[in-house]
Amino acid sequence: MLDTLSAREAARIALFAQGLRGPRLGGGPAGLVHHLRGVQLDTISVLARSHELVAYARLGTVAKKRIEAAYWGPKSETFEYWSHAACVLPLELWPAYAAKRRARAAKGFRWHRLKDHERSCAGVVERLRVEGPLTSRQLGGAKKGGEWWDWSETKIAVEWMLDVGTVVCRERRGFERVYDLAERAIPSSLRAVDLDDEACLRELVESGGRAMGIATAADLAAYHGLRASGVRSVLATTTLRPVRVEGWGDDAYLASGAEAGLQPRLRGRTTLMSPFDSLLWDRARLERLFKITYRLEAYVPAAKRTVGYFAMPVLSGDRLVGLVDPKRVGEALHARHVVVHEPGAVQHIARALREAASWVGCTRVEVDRVTPLLAADALRGAMSDGLRPA
Repeated sequence: MLDTLSAREAARIALFAQGLRGPRLGGGPAGLVHHLRGVQLDTISVLARSHELVAYARLGTVAKKRIEAAYWGPKSETFEYWSHAACVLPLELWPAYAAKRRARAAKGFRWHRLKDHERSCAGVVERLRVEGPLTSRQLGGAKKGGEWWDWSETKIAVEWMLDVGTVVCRERRGFERVYDLAERAIPSSLRAVDLDDEACLRELVESGGRAMGIATAADLAAYHGLRASGVRSVLATTTLRPVRVEGWGDDAYLASGAEAGLQPRLRGRTTLMSPFDSLLWDRARLERLFKITYRLEAYVPAAKRTVGYFAMPVLSGDRLVGLVDPKRVGEALHARHVVVHEPGAVQHIARALREAASWVGCTRVEVDRVTPLLAADALRGAMSDGLRPA
């Protein structure tokens, strides 16, 4: 039984747990949500939306329609809620989020306060009960007409009821949430499960540990949006086993069966990864696992960016070997800036670019800027094996 692991072994375990090392995940995109215990949603779309990129990284060139159907189709076993961030989650976790719903109810509001709380909420409930699932626009509009955060009373009410579990989102139309009454949309068998706060916490810690394979208490807290102190209070009652990882200052916890990630000759992926991928959620953990510092610069003023707007890490095997800031222009995938972390990584980056271009329907890749400059000719040469380079 392993008691001490190297950082490289920890990385391999993490990749295996995340479906990025070893046999390709079964069950397609539907199995992906169950396996990862949550897929983050974001409005930014460069090559594709983030939830689509997460599936692509693990499953290859899967059709986007299949991804959407798995997340929000009539047979999907998912719901949306606030976890690490806004995520699509496996439906089986509905009872485990009861503590979060109770905490939000106790607070009384999220960002906005309703002018007439009872009347606004009752109005939304009545509309949903009579008319069935509705979007914000169908309910009466998401905004008053000003800035994006200037929500209408109806939008504030329905989002509040989403927070506390009166309504639920299990469907999207054109990436717009569709709201329904939880009493109708959540199976009665799940609504009947009554977990106290400690049981909810334990369930989410187990869930995060399973998804990460190996993690510190702080890592476990970040995965499902928990407090590290709370995580530590229940760790002894979970199936997670304490281990040491060389170079990690804090104790780590190994999920049951996670050692399978250390089997020899497991196949790894070579792929571009979304900045919102669950492997990358916790930047401190990412640095411990892969010895790189990474920052999403989409929210950084353009003049202050060092790599680019949507720099995507390139995974190859058990290493992150580079960064690519992509943009699709017509039939061309522009690699506006490529950062090569290792001299021998250009072939892997070229392969990742070619496959991503093919998936989004591009016929060529154009490499613009390369860092270090000495790697530019090698990368453009490697790109010549397939799609036309710049």
